[in-house]
Amino acid sequence: MSAEIICVGTELLLGDITNTNAQFLAQQLAALGIPHYYQTAVGDNPDRIKRVLAIAGERSQVLIFTGGLGPTPDDLTHETIADFFGAPLAEQPAVLEDIAAKHAARGRQMSPSNRKQALIPEGAQILPNPTGTAPGIIWQQSTGLTIMTFPGVPSEMQRMWQETAVPYLKSQGWGKEIIYSRTLKFWGIAESALAEKVESFLYLSNPTVAPYASYGEVKLRISAKASSQAEALQLIAPVEGQLRLLAGNDCFGADEETLASVCGRVLLDAGLTLAVAESCTGGGLGQMLTDAAGSSNYFLGGVIAYDNQVKISLLGVSPEDLAQHGAVSEAVAAQMAAGVRTRLGASWGLSVTGIAGPGGGTEAKPVGLVYIGLAGPSGEVVCFQHRFGAGRSRDLVRLLSARTALDHLRRKLLEAVPQ
Repeated sequence: MSAEIICVGTELLLGDITNTNAQFLAQQLAALGIPHYYQTAVGDNPDRIKRVLAIAGERSQVLIFTGGLGPTPDDLTHETIADFFGAPLAEQPAVLEDIAAKHAARGRQMSPSNRKQALIPEGAQILPNPTGTAPGIIWQQSTGLTIMTFPGVPSEMQRMWQETAVPYLKSQGWGKEIIYSRTLKFWGIAESALAEKVESFLYLSNPTVAPYASYGEVKLRISAKASSQAEALQLIAPVEGQLRLLAGNDCFGADEETLASVCGRVLLDAGLTLAVAESCTGGGLGQMLTDAAGSSNYFLGGVIAYDNQVKISLLGVSPEDLAQHGAVSEAVAAQMAAGVRTRLGASWGLSVTGIAGPGGGTEAKPVGLVYIGLAGPSGEVVCFQHRFGAGRSRDLVRLLSARTALDHLRRKLLEAVPQ
């Protein structure tokens, strides 16, 4: 038994809007423990919608449609589904009255085209829309196939799902189990290397373990099917513990944790403070740190030292070293870190200088070359060189630089601060 999500709308195929409805429904199906193997986006075309419906009906038992319920001619979901099953559309007086009342409450006159939204396939139940004018349907076919439709407006769809669809699915015997997941996060290790290290775990059946990567961060999703979240966590806990042991410090956190929030927690617990000096990241490092609630308790501030004169006057970088080594160098990164630590009176100073591109690179110093400096409480300064690649975009080089800087700080804190 499985469900399938079908999102209708040419605007989805053109990329005009992001399909957040599919993401929401996928998460909700997992929370109900309903298997979900396929998603489809299809344009506002009756023939193509019917082809999708025919295929989906052969492989899934619950088909969840979003979109195409509006009053305009290209809103075709209900009439196409009705035609597919050979059922006539019938105007529902209660729905029409509801649409008219909502228009009146908003001080508007109902357009004749809105009558279309009151046409429901005969035999289908109305799935009420408390806020919008487009109702959905719940239509149980004699074959056991269930059709559910929702408007494309996310706020309307989500409320209809929670208030009507979920209780209905549970009444039909769905949702007796949940699928709950924990996501471990890693930095400093490639997806392939991590997959090799944890390969034996990738063949588990309950919980399952799956790797994926995004913008330098690698993740392991551990998913368990159980009758409750507590039971799922009991299944996940031993696997999570073994994975963390295998990964060591490459695993920096789980779920909503970020490199910045993890660094912040260690700094706060140890009573330490941080200041940053940025060149190529242009304030991105400071933004990541201040995204974490409570960061004012350990993050003192930063200097965006884009121009060399700012590096000299505010951070104490040597003009001679700038002339000899250039702004993108180990010597300058070290002095930026030490300088911001001293000037702002922080326990730790963290710096980033590099060539984000797309121009400015040379054979000796290509686009993607970045130096990270880290100055600690005892006055020691260490530097790290990274080459993030000339083929990467400016935004990605900046993102990788900021996150990698935080990872170096995290690892140094773990060495320096007893856990």
